[in-house]
Amino acid sequence: MMNGFFKFGLMMLGLLASSLTAAPFASLPPISSQPGYLARLLINETPFPGEKGYISVKNTQAAMVQILWVLHGRIHHIPNGYRQEHIAAIRTTNIFDVITAGGVRGQCDGFFRDNREGLAAVPRVDERIQYLLQIANSGGRPGKFSELVNFAQGLASRYIDGGIREADRFAGIYQIRNTFVTGKGYSWMTDRDYYSPGGKFIKIPNEMSGSLGGNRFFTLEKL
Repeated sequence: MMNGFFKFGLMMLGLLASSLTAAPFASLPPISSQPGYLARLLINETPFPGEKGYISVKNTQAAMVQILWVLHGRIHHIPNGYRQEHIAAIRTTNIFDVITAGGVRGQCDGFFRDNREGLAAVPRVDERIQYLLQIANSGGRPGKFSELVNFAQGLASRYIDGGIREADRFAGIYQIRNTFVTGKGYSWMTDRDYYSPGGKFIKIPNEMSGSLGGNRFFTLEKL
């Protein structure tokens, strides 16, 4: 009898140890790494369940994809008649220069380079990331939070390795009402009527999926 209890105790200890050492449902590389930094931007700019602007997992994922296309387009798809500086506020071939242009309150609010030119973000970014990871890794099985974190990380890692596999849903837009446009998204802002990048940026309307993940996307007037 004692031998049976002893074996049962060892089995329970093994199960406990296994649960304590099990891999988390979601994780991110350090913020100092390129994939980790880019993933944090995608997560920071989009809503998770329970947050303002959240509609669904698919909607938030679509917003992440289009944000990445905006950043990519500001480097690789400058329309005729425009200079990169008009769109990205900088001349560069590096996506992290685009993200950090303008410093702490630049075009990607809260993301900047520190005094040593390292990739950095304000404390509130890390606080939210840690909160989301805590929820993502709680419970007995993966859920919406872990799905979104892992999607952002996969999107970022694949981009660093070789580009975007997901389609650009704004690529084929050539006219918005009476205005001819370039197609593709070149800016995003919180989806409020009083937010606009101004200049030649044209709001992509709801019927063209211009509102995703609590963000409004903008294309450019064709010159």
